[in-house]
Amino acid sequence: MTKIAVVLFNLGGPDKPRAIPGFLRNLFSDPAIIQVPSFIRFFLARLIVAKRLKKAQALYGLLGGKSPILENTIKQASYLQNLLQQQKPGDDIKVFIAMRYWHPFSYETAKEVEKFAPEKIVELPLYPQYSTTTTASSLRDWRKSTQKIINSHHIKTICCYPRLPGFVQTMAVSLRKLIQQIEQNFPKIGYKILFSAHGLPQKIIENGDPYDAHIKDTAQSIAIATNLNPDQWQITYQSRVGPLQWLKPYTEEVIDHLGSEQKGIVIVPVSFVSEHSETLVELDIIYQERAKKAGAPFYYRLPTVSDNPVFIKGLAEMVIDILEQQESCSEYRCPKTKKNCYHQTLGSMKKV
Repeated sequence: MTKIAVVLFNLGGPDKPRAIPGFLRNLFSDPAIIQVPSFIRFFLARLIVAKRLKKAQALYGLLGGKSPILENTIKQASYLQNLLQQQKPGDDIKVFIAMRYWHPFSYETAKEVEKFAPEKIVELPLYPQYSTTTTASSLRDWRKSTQKIINSHHIKTICCYPRLPGFVQTMAVSLRKLIQQIEQNFPKIGYKILFSAHGLPQKIIENGDPYDAHIKDTAQSIAIATNLNPDQWQITYQSRVGPLQWLKPYTEEVIDHLGSEQKGIVIVPVSFVSEHSETLVELDIIYQERAKKAGAPFYYRLPTVSDNPVFIKGLAEMVIDILEQQESCSEYRCPKTKKNCYHQTLGSMKKV
């Protein structure tokens, strides 16, 4: 029997109202998010938190004062563990959760993994598309917490899966059903499908982050699986913060434009695998109200993959595949122009 630990990584979220300031401080203190010298970042983070706190409290207030992301991730972890155990009954497999900006933090999860004493570890970020601001940040934080207690040659890393069949199929099936519903109920009204992803500052992409290329891969894969025409859909980016130029087009501006043309809107959240504030509040409340004011005849938002069995099966297949590979990373390769992809920076990631 081989003991195998699978570690799921995500951003995390405040679990109670009084946790919101701490969560925001952790988020904006991350050097992958605010890319300035540490002594400047320290003061910038507190300035941003002070400016955004009331807005964040109001946002999370719509969700009962906390984020549901941990509960959602626990469900995903439970289903994944059960499925892996069924497929590898001769091994002892346990799935752990490590969040980047709130509990359970990496150092807390590392202690639990150490107690389990696995012979093999699979790192599995719950970010389908790789970015230095998400996957790399989470892995770097995790490895700092584990470098003294876990032997690195037992680690396998799934760095990204923008075209994962389980992810693509889950979204495509859901989207096809929604399109059928729309065309039955609104046969004479034009509409646009927006593959909306969390945005990033443009300068991060210009420095070689592969995130935008991965988003394109995901959107195109879902569009093909759904049999969409090129003029039926486009990629947009949400959650912009601050005065910097972010990836365009901005979701809210496209919503305004479509509403002015009296077109319906369908939102497909392509960079999220669970429901949280950016889907339940930003997409479902703020953007829906914006679409209504802009004149859109209808607005629909596709659910995230969450704990859909097809998606969880896709995750399980990746874990089993990588356990049998010689490589310590998945097989996906970024465009050569993306110098900050996981493969290009693997050496520095190991050194943390």
